[in-house]
Amino acid sequence: MGNIVEGLVPARLGTGFRWLLASSWTSNLGDGIAVAAGPLLVASLTGNAFLVSLAALLRWAPPLVFGLYAGVLSDRLDRRRIVMAADGFRAVVLVALVALMVTDRLTVALALAALGLLTTAEVFADNAAATLTPMLVHRDDLAIANARITAGFLTVNQLVGPPIGAALFAAGLAWPFVAEAVLVGAGVLLVTRLVLPKQETPAAQTRTGAWHAVLEGLRWTVRHPAVRTLSLTILIFNVTFGAAWSVLVLYASQRLGLGAVGFGLLSTVSAVGGLLGTGMYGWLTCRVSLGNVMRAGLIIETLTHLALAVTTSAWVASAIFFVFGAHAFIWGTTSITVRQRAVPTHLQGRVGSVNTISVFGGLVVGSVIGGVLATRVGVTAPFWFAFAGSAVFVALLWRELTRIAHADEQHDPATA
Repeated sequence: MGNIVEGLVPARLGTGFRWLLASSWTSNLGDGIAVAAGPLLVASLTGNAFLVSLAALLRWAPPLVFGLYAGVLSDRLDRRRIVMAADGFRAVVLVALVALMVTDRLTVALALAALGLLTTAEVFADNAAATLTPMLVHRDDLAIANARITAGFLTVNQLVGPPIGAALFAAGLAWPFVAEAVLVGAGVLLVTRLVLPKQETPAAQTRTGAWHAVLEGLRWTVRHPAVRTLSLTILIFNVTFGAAWSVLVLYASQRLGLGAVGFGLLSTVSAVGGLLGTGMYGWLTCRVSLGNVMRAGLIIETLTHLALAVTTSAWVASAIFFVFGAHAFIWGTTSITVRQRAVPTHLQGRVGSVNTISVFGGLVVGSVIGGVLATRVGVTAPFWFAFAGSAVFVALLWRELTRIAHADEQHDPATA
């Protein structure tokens, strides 16, 4: 057993990181259960398509609205306590939601309000939690540490959690939310075991307003060549990704001839590919530079859009999704590691929130583009747009990719 733990989470990463990883995996299992149970709950309360769609909206709107402010709090306050408070609040909301269900007082408005509160609290918890890893782990081990955190997300949030959530919901409406409350609460208890190094907050930072602190994080990002280019890359590639994936359910049915089960299996195949990326990440980064890993990943993503645009075979599409899942894990882990290495500790929260805005802002813009193209041209049009846009951006960015991963990692533009 000890050898398995050592292989999974080497002792050199530290006891603190092991507690953090355990908390992350536990909370992610609860979140994975909610991925399936949340929409099912709203759909059980109303047949109104607009109200049902609000459940999905409430999953990506809070990061856009509160992401930057969450970054300010992470850089000003005790990050461990932010995680504990935010997740503790989530547990309380879940208990209240269960009480409303048990007493038969739950309305669709209250259910949507609860889902919105849960996602908003998760924004603050996730932003603060992401800043803990570079405080606990040596910079040379950040890649393997982030790989382990992302592996847990793929396994328990994407693969294990949703089926459990659906099964618990079938057994009784309240059960998945009871399970999530227990798991989120357990995650809070695990975080209490962390002992962090003292978090130094520059005195000038605490005397300024929140908006000034947000601007400081934005200015730092813009002035740092590597992090600026990384954020721009994430924004552009989420526009192209969002355009294609926004019509994926239509693509699966109209182009591949898949039903609801087949569509669900595409996501499962992608997650399994991500697990392959988990297994090979350490081996890969020991042999290939991070810059070349990022180059190869963006080529794979570009070709993924092209391959999906031309194929009509569900089997071929499944193979493409498998490879894409491995790429998404590897590239995502690498980008997190690069950013954590480059950003000073007192700015980790705010620069991380800029990354969040880039991700969700790109997805929102891409979804609109994908919907318009699919409506006016056809269901494969968003994939052709994604291929063309990605190809152009890769060509423009090719030389910069190695600089993203390796240039001036200790450079602070504020002192330049």
